[in-house]
Amino acid sequence: MSTTHGAETPAASNLGAPPERFQRKYAMLSTPDPNWVRNDNFHNSFLIPYDDATEHALKHSAANGMPDIAVHPGQGKFLNLFARTIGAKRILEVGTLGGYSTIWFARAVPEDGQVVTCELLDKYAKVARDNFEYAGVSSKIKIIVGPAAETLPTLPSEEKFDLAFIDADKASNLTYFLEAKRLVKRGGVIIVDNVVRNGTVANPDIDDDNVRGVRRLLEHIKNDKEVDATTIGTVSEKGYDGFLYALYQ
Repeated sequence: MSTTHGAETPAASNLGAPPERFQRKYAMLSTPDPNWVRNDNFHNSFLIPYDDATEHALKHSAANGMPDIAVHPGQGKFLNLFARTIGAKRILEVGTLGGYSTIWFARAVPEDGQVVTCELLDKYAKVARDNFEYAGVSSKIKIIVGPAAETLPTLPSEEKFDLAFIDADKASNLTYFLEAKRLVKRGGVIIVDNVVRNGTVANPDIDDDNVRGVRRLLEHIKNDKEVDATTIGTVSEKGYDGFLYALYQ
């Protein structure tokens, strides 16, 4: 049995201390500063109680050979708090992976809310479904399997989303962003993850598909008068990165 958001498992309460958190092996562009890791662990120990469902999602995903590239706990909590703050009822996610961030979102929407999440690979979607079932949030989540560049255009624009979170292949950032813009309501928010990439996006000597994907997105937004946006740089146990926050005006 999983716990609800912010609650310890019965076993943890009986023991007087939560079980040890799953030790992640992040796939990162660089090794994080030990101070960043210590800082995350310190703050999380106060602000993010041990949660059986999200820990299980990490363990089950790793056991099935999935890369550890999901958001870190602090970012997951931030996404949950933000969705709750704006009263999001419908959330679009591009890039399900094992469903770690999806669980944070599903817990943020009301019982009649929905998270629509797009995943390229069926084998990853299967693992994510297992994790949703374990977390008790399956009824709030719809997984769409296939290339998001092909599946997103099939979603009707009449059913607007309050929030979109893009965390998939970076080369296709602009494609996903334009579809998200079509699907979110006016006043809705689009968040694009991993847009700093250890500072490589701003480095003229680096020119790979991921970096070009972020740069194309920034170039578009600069001239898109319907969008106002900023980039927030972050340092954490996952290293130096950041996300783009865009408001569809």
